[in-house]
Formats: sequence, C-alpha cells, structure tokens
Amino acid sequence: MSRNEFSCDCNVIHQNAVDEVLQSMPSRKTLDRLAELYKLIGDTTRCRILFALNQKEMCVCDLANVLNMTKSSTSHQLAVLRNSEVVRCRKSGKEVYYTLDDDHIVKLFEIGLEHINHKDKK
Repeated sequence: MSRNEFSCDCNVIHQNAVDEVLQSMPSRKTLDRLAELYKLIGDTTRCRILFALNQKEMCVCDLANVLNMTKSSTSHQLAVLRNSEVVRCRKSGKEVYYTLDDDHIVKLFEIGLEHINHKDKK
C-alpha cells in the first residue's frame, strides 16, 4: 500500500466522535506521567531487570550477575525504577531484595512481551 492509502482525503469533522474522545481524554499531566513510564521501561537494561524480577525476587548482587553489570550500575538502575514505583524492595538483614512493584507492572511487562512474541510469529 502506498502512503496515500493511509491518509484521509476529506475535510469532514465527525463531531460526535471528536466530542466523545475529548470527554474521555485524560489530563495532560496523566498523559505526561504515562509517557514517562513508557520511557522509563523503554531502556533495554531496565527491561532486562524487569524480566529478571518478573521471574524471581532478587538482590542487587544476583541481578548484577544476571545482567553481567557492576553492582553500582545495577543499583543505579534499580534506584531509578524504585523512585518511579516500578520496583519495590525489602530488607532482610544486610541484603535488599527487589521485586516488581505490583500486578499492574507485571501485566504491563507481560503484555508487552506477549505483543512482541505475537508479532514475531507472523
């Protein structure tokens, strides 16, 4: 298909559709926060961290080993994810264990993977 086949070649405004969408449109602040969330998890290293934590709760040392990164670099990425409430941690003695923050993050990550795997099969 040519590029023009995906363009609307009319000047008609479907006001009912426009009004309906405008009424349900989230606030700019909400959409900005959503975009920030996607940017945050749009980093390959952070995706690898999310994948690992989706499998199992892990400490920084274990994650650094899985990712073949330094503990310092891994801790930095975890801090970014923690500050954005994508992961959470719990302390057990001297160790700090990380996991995905809640079911919403789990679903968001799993649905993304499912979509990629589905597209790869086509």
